[in-house]
Parts: sequence; structure tokens; C-alpha cells
Amino acid sequence: MTLDFFAAQHLSHELFAALKPTEALFVEIASESSQFIRFNRARVRQIGRVEDTVVTLRLQSQQRTASISFPYTGTADLAAALDHLAELRAETVQLPVDPYLVPPTDTGSIQDTYLGRLPDPDAVVETILRPVQGLDFVGIYSGGTIARGSFNSAGQEHWFATETFCLDYSLFTAAGKAVKNSYASTHWDNATYQAQIEGDRQQLARLEQPPRQLAPGRYRTYFAPAAVAELVGMLSWGAVSEAAYRQGGSALAKLREGSTLSPLFSLQEDFTTGTVARFNTDGDIAPPRLSLIDRGQLQTLLISRRTAQEYNLVANGANRQETLRSPFVLPGTLSEQDVLAALDTGLYVGNLHYLNWSDRPNGRMTGMTRYACFWVEQGKMVAPITDLRFDDSLYEFWGGNLEALTDTPVWIANTDTYERRSLGGITVPGMLVKAFQFTL
Repeated sequence: MTLDFFAAQHLSHELFAALKPTEALFVEIASESSQFIRFNRARVRQIGRVEDTVVTLRLQSQQRTASISFPYTGTADLAAALDHLAELRAETVQLPVDPYLVPPTDTGSIQDTYLGRLPDPDAVVETILRPVQGLDFVGIYSGGTIARGSFNSAGQEHWFATETFCLDYSLFTAAGKAVKNSYASTHWDNATYQAQIEGDRQQLARLEQPPRQLAPGRYRTYFAPAAVAELVGMLSWGAVSEAAYRQGGSALAKLREGSTLSPLFSLQEDFTTGTVARFNTDGDIAPPRLSLIDRGQLQTLLISRRTAQEYNLVANGANRQETLRSPFVLPGTLSEQDVLAALDTGLYVGNLHYLNWSDRPNGRMTGMTRYACFWVEQGKMVAPITDLRFDDSLYEFWGGNLEALTDTPVWIANTDTYERRSLGGITVPGMLVKAFQFTL
């Protein structure tokens, strides 16, 4: 069953009424009504719907916290929810005291609902498959309503619901090479989807050519938005976190200490798109937009309320992990149509994978090229390349070597469906780098 705000509110009030005077409680709701379709060889392999709600209770008592999660189908489960509350009481007395416990507060509540325009569930198969006839098309479509709630015994009542879809797919050649892409949004547009597939067809034809093996070295490189999203995603691995900086593990420490990036590079958290909630599981509200890096200058790191308590700082609505939830790299001025001409001779990188830090204090990342990556000469794609490993510093490719960003940012949705559909994604333009280091 998918909960709405009023059903979640009723559940929360019943639980709050059962609390003892020394107790505090957070009630978190994760609910969805989603259609899932798996495709293989441009045919439907599996199709179905998921109606699911999971409730998480976090009980605080005597400076201790215990939590439990359980499925919820409606008022019939209220007695079970009260039983889970009793289980938490028995558990908290066995736990150590938490010196930085984050108690519930009420600084105001928000209820946001964003309506989308999704494909007709009865016609979505034909809508997706019509443009890919004759292709080896493999992928998964997920679409529907996702809701999140955060209620606490101090009186805060947050609710967020949105309608989104994501088609995550690959197109394969007879030799097993692939073009990887995704189409995700709140509003389906047939013309946009069909134009994207046509571009994928062109890249697929180029993959049929014999690959070119390149020697290690520094190459002029264009990164498509999907590749840029992988680089930006690494910032959640110990870079934008204030706690990571305080503990000596932030890849952006040099920015805090006075270094700068290119004035072309600006990074925000942007919650105005309606794809992710502004509140976190502790009920803290982030501003609609939060500037992290402005024209190469660090403005702030992400500060959770727990980190703020530990280091006597002011929190800015970050989640407990202090990771990016809705990052947005501001676009530049390079037209998509002019990308190859601007690159002239060098590498076109469509996708990256297996990223990791190779030297975190110096912001160095390593990883591999993947899928549709090409060698370009005089503005024309000449041949696909064999996979390359890279190792370069963000202080270089987002610093002095950043030459241009495209003028059209793309939303790369979070495609994770472990336990449930994920919210949010990364919105980025493509980027042109004067020299990027490939090592193998």
C-alpha cells in the first residue's frame, strides 16, 4: 500500500501518543507506487507493479537511540507498529550514551507534491520499443510516484511526493560492444526520446569500426554528461563533507585552505526541480539552493546537525552522511552541436566507471573509460578506442585545464532500486578539458 500524508500523519500521532515523557521519536516513511519493465533484445522480459511502504522508527531515550524498519500496509498494522516501539524501549537501555545525539526539533514543516507527466502505463511498452526496432536493446524502465515523510515528536511533519520515470538502457552491436544511455525526467517527451535514440544509433554504427589503441599520456578530452556525473558523484565519497574535512579525509581540503578551481566551475545543491526532498531523515531543511563552489571558490561544505554539534558549527541541512543529494553543475556556453569541432583532435568519453580516489589529499581520481568512447580527429569521430585507465586531479580537470562546459545540463537520475526506487540524481553539462591524464 502507498501511504499519503494524512495516513502517515495518523500513524505518527498514534505512536507519539504512546511515548513516555522521557522519550522522543522520529517516524520516517518511504513509500512508492511504481511500474517496472525489463527489456531484452527489444522485447519485454518482465513487467509488473510495486506498491510498497516501509516505516522506520528511531526512539531516543536517556541520550541513546535505537531504530527499526518494517513494512506497513495501513491501519491494520498499527498494533504491530506499537509492538516495534516496545522493542526499541528494551533495546535503548542496552546501548551506550551518544554524546552528539541529534534530538528532534520543530523549525517548521513542509509538504511538497510535484506532479509529472509519465507515459501511459498501458502504452509505455510500445512508446519505448517503437524507436528501437531492429536494435539489440536491453534495459529497465521504472516510473511512478515516490513519497518520503519525516515526522517527529517535537511536532515537525514533513512530506514529499514526486512523479518521475527513468529508462536505463544499453544498445549492443553484434560483437558485444555497447552504447549506454538513460532517459529520465518528470515529464516524458517523445521527440526528446526519439532524438536521443537516433544519436545512439549513430554511435552504435561507429562502434562497428576496428578500435584504436592509444598510448598512455595526456589527451585533449571531451566528457559527455554521463561521464561528468561519475566525476561529480565521487565528491560524495569524502570530499564535500565537513566531518570528512575535520577528520583529515576531504579531497577538497585544499580549497578550504585557499586553492581555487576554474572560474568556469560552479557546484550547487539544487532542490527546486522536485526530484528529491529538501528535508533529511532528522527533519532538517536545506535551502532551495545551496552554493558549494562558486566560480571556482569554495563557499561551504555540507554540514549535518550532528557535525554542527560536534564542532560548534551552523548546520546547512545536510543529511547525516553529508553526501550530495541533488548536485547541479552550472552550464557554460559551448553548444552541443559544436562539441566535436571544439574538441578538434582528442578523446570523446561517453561513460566512466570503477572510479575511486588514488590520492585523496590531492584530489586525484582513478577509473576506466567505458562503452561509447571515440578518438576524434579534426572534429570527426574516427574510431572507437580500447578501454583506458585514467588518473588525474580535480584541481587540474576542474581547474586550469577546464576549457569549456556545454550550455545544456542533463539530469542523470539515480537508478538504484535496492530495496526501493531512489530519489534525485546529478544535473551536469558536458565538459571539455585541455589535457587529461590516461595511464594505461
